[in-house]
Amino acid sequence: MGRALIGGLLRAGTRAEQLSVGESLPAARESLARELGVSASADNAAAIAGAAVVVLAVKPQDAAATLAPLAAALAAARPLVISVAAGVRIALLEASCGPGVPVMRAMPNRPALIGAGVSALYAPAAVGAAQRTIAERLLKAMGEIVWVSAEAELDVVTALSGSGPAYFFLLAELMAEAGEQLGLEGPIARRLAAATLYGSGLLVHSGTADLARLRAEVASPGGTTEAALRTLEAANLRATVRAALAAATTRSRELAAQGVP
Repeated sequence: MGRALIGGLLRAGTRAEQLSVGESLPAARESLARELGVSASADNAAAIAGAAVVVLAVKPQDAAATLAPLAAALAAARPLVISVAAGVRIALLEASCGPGVPVMRAMPNRPALIGAGVSALYAPAAVGAAQRTIAERLLKAMGEIVWVSAEAELDVVTALSGSGPAYFFLLAELMAEAGEQLGLEGPIARRLAAATLYGSGLLVHSGTADLARLRAEVASPGGTTEAALRTLEAANLRATVRAALAAATTRSRELAAQGVP
C-alpha cells in the first residue's frame, strides 16, 4: 500500500523530492529510487524529519514497534499520522506515537495498486478539518474515498472492500471453471471470465451504480440470465455472502483484540 500511495501521488503531480520513505530492505530502497525516483532510507527517523504527514504502511504486527522509536520526534513535530495497517486501533497508535500527535486510519484495498482502489477513512475528534482535507487529498491518489463515523466500522470495511477483491476473483475463477467443464477451452473460459469482471466494473462506474437496476437490465424475463440468477437464489447465495462478510468482520475484530491484526 505504501508503494501504491507513492505511485498515485507521483501520477497526481507530487514531486518525488517531496516524498521521503523509511524502508528497511535494501532491495526495496533501490527499487524505489530506480523506478520512482523517491528517496528511501533505512533510518525511519530521518525519513519523517520535517514531514507534515507520516503514513504508516507496515504489517499490522509491526506497527507498534515501528512507531515506538519515533515517539519523541513525533511528539515534538506533531505531524498527521495516517495508518493503513489493517486492524490496528487508534488507541494503540496514539499510545505508540506519544501525546498530542493527531492519528487517523485509512483502509484501502488492492486495486489501489493501479489507482482504482477505494479507501475508507476514520479520524477521531482530535484530527481537525484541515488535516482531514489533507488526508482526503493524499488517499484520493489511490482512487475513491469514503468516511466512516466510527472506528468499529473499519472492520466491516475490511470485510467488504478490503477483502472484497478476492471474492470477485473467486467468482470469476469459478465461472471460468464451469465454462471449461461445459465445453469451452480453458484459456478462452478464463479470458471471458476476466474480461467480464473487468467490463462489469467499468459499467458500474460509468452510470448511477444502481446495482439492482444494472442486474435487472441484463436479465431478460424468461431468458438465460434469469435462469442462472434463479439457481443462485435457490442456493441461498444472499445468505452465503452475508455469512462470509460476517465471518471476515468477526475475524478482523478478533485479531485486533489480540493485538495481532
